[in-house]
Amino acid sequence: MKTITLVLKVLMAVFYLFSGVNHFRDPAFYLNIMPPYIPAHGAAVALSGVAEVLLGTLLLWRRSRRLAARGIIAMLIAFLPVHLHMLMHSSLYPEVPVLFLWLRFPMQAVLVLWAYWYTLDVDRPARAE
Repeated sequence: MKTITLVLKVLMAVFYLFSGVNHFRDPAFYLNIMPPYIPAHGAAVALSGVAEVLLGTLLLWRRSRRLAARGIIAMLIAFLPVHLHMLMHSSLYPEVPVLFLWLRFPMQAVLVLWAYWYTLDVDRPARAE
């Protein structure tokens, strides 16, 4: 179980690290999906990229894991308006299948639950009672 926990933790961290870096490699993609009612699109894209890199990194250390996981949960919730906007205006994104836009919501739920798991301090050995 310890190996599975480690692999999943590293996988999650790498996922957020790459996602965050991608905000700077391809900002046009993220700017394109921003809802018009969110101000300062460029700053929001940069801030979310920094947050993903920082939280992904902090997830790797036990001392900061709970904080990182809570931050990831908050970030995923904050991203929901973007997903909803894309679904409601799917004609603006003809390259993205509508089914994928719908599937993002259950995927977000899985990602939230996965992050929540790290708020439980799964790396700490169980106490013998």
